[in-house]
This record gives sequence, C-alpha cells and structure tokens, in this order.
Amino acid sequence: MSKRNRHSRRRNKILERKAGVKPGSLLIPTEAYAPRFFLMSFNEEKLMEEELKTYEELMQQVRATPDMRHWIDIRGYANQTMLEQLITDFGLHPLQMEDVLNDYQRPKVEEFDANRLFIITRMLRWSPEFHTLDDVQLSIFTGPNYVLTLQSDYGDCLDPLRERIRVGKGIIRQRPAMYITYAILDVVLDYYFPVIADIGVYMEELEQEVLRQPSKSTLHQVLDLKSELIKLRRITWPARDLMNELLRMDENTIPAHLRVYFRDAYDHAVQLIDLVDNHRDMASSMVELYMSTVSNRMNEIMKVLTIISSIFIPLSFIVGLYGMNFAHEDPDTGKVLPHNMPELYQPNAYPILLGLMAVLIILQIYFFYRKGWFRSF
Repeated sequence: MSKRNRHSRRRNKILERKAGVKPGSLLIPTEAYAPRFFLMSFNEEKLMEEELKTYEELMQQVRATPDMRHWIDIRGYANQTMLEQLITDFGLHPLQMEDVLNDYQRPKVEEFDANRLFIITRMLRWSPEFHTLDDVQLSIFTGPNYVLTLQSDYGDCLDPLRERIRVGKGIIRQRPAMYITYAILDVVLDYYFPVIADIGVYMEELEQEVLRQPSKSTLHQVLDLKSELIKLRRITWPARDLMNELLRMDENTIPAHLRVYFRDAYDHAVQLIDLVDNHRDMASSMVELYMSTVSNRMNEIMKVLTIISSIFIPLSFIVGLYGMNFAHEDPDTGKVLPHNMPELYQPNAYPILLGLMAVLIILQIYFFYRKGWFRSF
C-alpha cells in the first residue's frame, strides 16, 4: 500500500466504525501491525533497555524490578489476547482500550483509579513528497512507577527522549514517572514546530508560483494546503486544552514541582496555535492572491486584444469601404457617374492608400504610448 493510500485510509478510518457495536469492544483494524514490545527500566544508577519478544517476557521483566521506573512502549495492536491481558494487568477500562484502537481520537486526558491518567496525543509528520500531514495517535497510561505508551506505527518522534534517558543527563532519571509523561508530551509538541516550519517553506514556494505562473493546479495545491492546516488546527487546539486540564489537576496527580514543566508545555501549545492561525490566514490570502493574479493576467490579455482591435478597426473600415466596388462609369452608356469612388482609377492609388494606412497605425501606436498603455508589458 502506498504512503498516500495509507494516509487516506487513516483519515477515513473514523468513517469505518461499525454502528451498534457493544461499548468497549476491541475491534482491531485490519491494517494493524503485529505488536513489538520495548522496555526501558531505570533509576538514578542503572538503566536496562530491551526489546522483548513476547508480552509475557515484558511483564516478567517489569515485575522483577518493582523499585525501578519503567517506560513500557508497545507498538502495534494486532493481538487480541495481548490487549485483553493489558486491561487485566494494568486495570484499564475496556472503553479506554477501545479509544486506543480507534486511533483517530482528539488529544485529551482522563483521570481514573487513584490519580492514574489516560492521555491521548497525536504525533505529526509532514510528507514533502505529497505535501500532506501524517498523524499517528499516541496513547499514554500513567502509574506510580510506570508509563505505558501504545501506538499503531513502529516509528515515532521519541528517540531524542530515549537518548536522554540512556545518557542519564539532567534530572530525567531522578524524577517520578509523571515527569516522563511530561517529557513525552513535550517532545511530541516540540516536533510540531519543524512540521509547521516545513509547511511555511512550502507556502512560500506556492506563493512564488502563484505570482509567477498561476494555474488550476496551483489553486488545487493551495486549497489542499488549507485542508491540511484545518486538520492541524483540529489537533493543536485540543493539545492546548489537554495541557490546560493537566495544570488544573490537584497536587496528588500533578505535584507542584512538576507544574512549571507542564506550564512550559502549555506555552508551547499556545505558540503552536498562533503559528497555525497565521498560516491559515496566509493560505486564505494566497487564494485571494491567485484570483487577483489571474484577474490581472486577464486584464493584460484584454489590453493586448484591445490595442490590436483598435489598430485594425479603422483599417478594416477603410478596406471595407473600398471593397464595395461601385462602378466609375455606366457600363451601357459610358457616362461617368459622379461620387462613385474615382480613387479606384487614380494612378498609384493602391500604394498611397497603404501608406495612409501605415501612417494611421503609427499615429495610433504613438497615441497609446503617450497614454501609457505599453508601460505594464
């Protein structure tokens, strides 16, 4: 399946849900990947990182080190038994797992079971080939000593965070699991900025194309970009609301010493909204610029046609006048008929008439030049 087809299928997935299905039913998408299990267990002194072959090995490793903090990363959903076991082992609600599988949810946060959180956010990628946004849902469950993340794709944007944990720089391996949750959300938001920057570069290219040589294809590209920006706006606004809800939670859920970090992430979300709104305004302006440019080009074409018509209208009048061929003499009597084009029989009348027509053309061009009609060509 091509990238564009996968992108379109993900966009339309929300339309494929079956009506009347029992709430909490775990309907695995047909294109779901087989799950892969990644585990990072760490504290201030030690780090263990491994990709496990089975879910059972993963949980065995987690239970063997209860004094460490764990980042459990599961990529891929195509295992019904594994999903049901997740619900049992981590005390998840089937409705939450249903939201994980129906992975076109808006960013949100829910608090459940003694200050544990269920968070949904969206990771973005910009396709420079198709000029489209590709977004992947990231589902996060928090616990006292673990963070559980689930996603449908194998690739993500969280490698910089994994590297920070590996090298142990800063305070990341000293903080509780909720700090890892913040760090994940912050990295996801940070990756929105280069996506918006790439969109800005593409918009500049489109703007130059609109000014240089606008076409229907260019207009379609601008309208497609507007659709992508609307989609981006539908993601960034709920992302801001998500961070705002986290800031409003009590200190048992979000400790006071972590609020400054979530507040910083909230500020990033607000900046993203401003950038997206600016880009949307620019895209709307490009549509107006396209219409104005096309109108100006049409005006230039009409000006050229008007000049050509203005030159040939008097010439056509003269030629048509002398094309009537009224007889100079009566063919029966030979009598000269008055006022019947005697010029037809004058010597050198043809070159004289051509010369007069040439002079008329020169006079018209000079008149148009004095009026400034040629200055915009």
